[in-house]
Amino acid sequence: MSRRTAREVAMKLAFANLFGCEDTYEAVLEKSGIDEKPGEQDVRFAEELLDGIKLNADEIDAKIEELAIDWTVERMPRVDLSILRVAIYEICYRQEIPSSVSINEAVELAKQFGGENSAPFINGLLGALVRRMES
Repeated sequence: MSRRTAREVAMKLAFANLFGCEDTYEAVLEKSGIDEKPGEQDVRFAEELLDGIKLNADEIDAKIEELAIDWTVERMPRVDLSILRVAIYEICYRQEIPSSVSINEAVELAKQFGGENSAPFINGLLGALVRRMES
């Protein structure tokens, strides 16, 4: 299994958490029809992402609100919000992951699971975050 799949699972778990659902990694794989057997590292990576998002949710959401012009977290599509939370956690708290990788993976998730405007919106927001962090 790949980190891409682990990110997808983490995003889906973050999405489920928005609705009070506490799915497991294995349950998400089954519901998603993913037949790959997860490695221990993949499960741990996804769990670390989810735990990090929960621990830093207020700070992550504040960054989203600051950068998402004319959008609030409450109004944002839940899939986009879940993707952004994963990517922003990676960019801000997981320095071993290049920002470009986090942005690319988020855009790919948005293309697959988001709406028509999700990918450009997420790309723009994350790009603005990285530019701010670099200056």
